[in-house]
Amino acid sequence: MTLPQQVTLVDVGPRDGLQNEPGLVALQDKLRLIDDLGAAGLRVIEAGSFVNPKWIPQMADSEAVFASLERRPGVRYSALTPNLKGFERALAAGADEVAVFGAASETFSQKNINCSIAESLQRFEPVMAAAQAAGLPVRGYVSCVLGCPYEGDIPPAAVLRVARTLLDMGCYEVSLGDTIGTGNAGSMRRLLQTLLADIPAAQLALHCHDTYGQALANILVGLQHGIATVDASVAGLGGCPYARGASGNVATEDVLYMLDGLGIATGVDLQALVAAGQRISAALGRPSGSRVARALGGDGENR
Repeated sequence: MTLPQQVTLVDVGPRDGLQNEPGLVALQDKLRLIDDLGAAGLRVIEAGSFVNPKWIPQMADSEAVFASLERRPGVRYSALTPNLKGFERALAAGADEVAVFGAASETFSQKNINCSIAESLQRFEPVMAAAQAAGLPVRGYVSCVLGCPYEGDIPPAAVLRVARTLLDMGCYEVSLGDTIGTGNAGSMRRLLQTLLADIPAAQLALHCHDTYGQALANILVGLQHGIATVDASVAGLGGCPYARGASGNVATEDVLYMLDGLGIATGVDLQALVAAGQRISAALGRPSGSRVARALGGDGENR
């Protein structure tokens, strides 16, 4: 199979990563991280989340983040928006695009956002209408595409139903989330074979967690099937508060190292990215979760 010549890396560290920190992260540390990612060459950065701060207090300052960040030309700064109120906040804050999120598992949907899959999709209808009126692109997320902490394996057909609905509602792309990281090359291949029979690869992205150490293998399978957008989190920040034992997203540095080795262009500089990850990890008081960063050392050079 032919690999893509170019891949878009979406860094979700400032949102999906930092929202799962046990304590609050200083605004200046968030802003530095976002700027570091842009300086390293990332062109899509998930900068915040306009959810109820009662549920996710780590994202309560998302208005301040968007108001204070220094926008780099050519960089899209996106935000997660669970409902119309969240969308209106994101629009007022100046987000370049927004994202809505559903699940392929009924139980996970209930545990995560307290409603059924069907109800969650209905909630997005006013968001999609408002985004269309405002000319703002909307990305969709589907959680638990390869496994659920409550239901176990998820049938690919269930993922297809949710992904197809999100696209039909107006999402330009759907990101497939292996939320608890139980997927492997075989289950990823089976999922993509089902989805790609109905959905073009250009409308799909991968969002892999590395709980079982399978994220890079799963991403490689995605590349082999023509997927050219990959979510990752600098320094491997983040996990899932609703999925017990789920480690963080795959580290952007590790994905980039693999893509560089495959000769796939990303426009991202590995040394600068490692430095960005080391800086936010130091601010959080812990080592980077990126294997590549640890191998290269704090200054990005071999030791």
